[in-house]
Amino acid sequence: MSNPGPPVTRSRLAADLAALSVYPGGVLMVHTRMSALGWVVGGSGTVVQTLLDALGPDGTLMAYAGWEHDSYDIDTWPATRRAAYEAEPPAFDLATSEATRENGRLPERIRTWPGAHRSRQPEANVVALGPRASWIVADHPWDDPYGPGSPLAKLVEADGQVLMLGAPLETITLLHHAEATATVPKKRRVVYRMPLLDAGQTVWRTFHDIDTSNGAFPYGRVAAKFAATPGCGPETDAFEVIARAALEAGIGAADHVGAGPSHLFPARALHAFGQRWLEERFGAADPVADPAP
Repeated sequence: MSNPGPPVTRSRLAADLAALSVYPGGVLMVHTRMSALGWVVGGSGTVVQTLLDALGPDGTLMAYAGWEHDSYDIDTWPATRRAAYEAEPPAFDLATSEATRENGRLPERIRTWPGAHRSRQPEANVVALGPRASWIVADHPWDDPYGPGSPLAKLVEADGQVLMLGAPLETITLLHHAEATATVPKKRRVVYRMPLLDAGQTVWRTFHDIDTSNGAFPYGRVAAKFAATPGCGPETDAFEVIARAALEAGIGAADHVGAGPSHLFPARALHAFGQRWLEERFGAADPVADPAP
């Protein structure tokens, strides 16, 4: 057994989620590191069911799923691997394509849960359960998929919450929405292509987005100033810096769920804080000259 210590039961999870103030009837985006929670009786299924119970019949659960076999960075692959993929591409299929394992076990568990909905954008897609799930995933923009009209934008519009369930703060996907909406010139952007299943046929499509892999902004140029945020240093990921600064500003709460350090943020306030943070540091022509810590 990889997680020593007392078992984490469904009732324990429910009590911890209530203490963290996950509220019924809302829209909740969850990021989870199962190993941080301890030995959960029933595993990921117990976690999903407990989250659904906490939200109640009027609440909606969502998670960033992505695609395990995407070709986002195919141009950097070894030639033999790239040629094999292009010769017989595993086209993205809403119904069957596996969520990326980099996001942990829960997105795939939610994707395969009865009644789940999934958005159409292959790289940035989300999965959702609940009465607002179809609205959350509908018409996910092909381009700028973290920006206006995206599931993340709808999370903010719905005054939802973001739950980091034992997950590191650097994995807060909502901050990509802040990157997308921040009024900042010369964002780093990418063009990539992926195979989609369209009416039973494989079709390659080209997409345009901010650079979510290397960063939409030159974070390294202001990294030395990150140390001014409590709990951070020059090597800390920018999203963790923003999240910790938000916590210092009174946005969000921290507690343990099971054995895992967890955080709950109001989506609208976190997005506004993140957008402002980015604009203050990168809105000028020379971000190094920005005096803000």
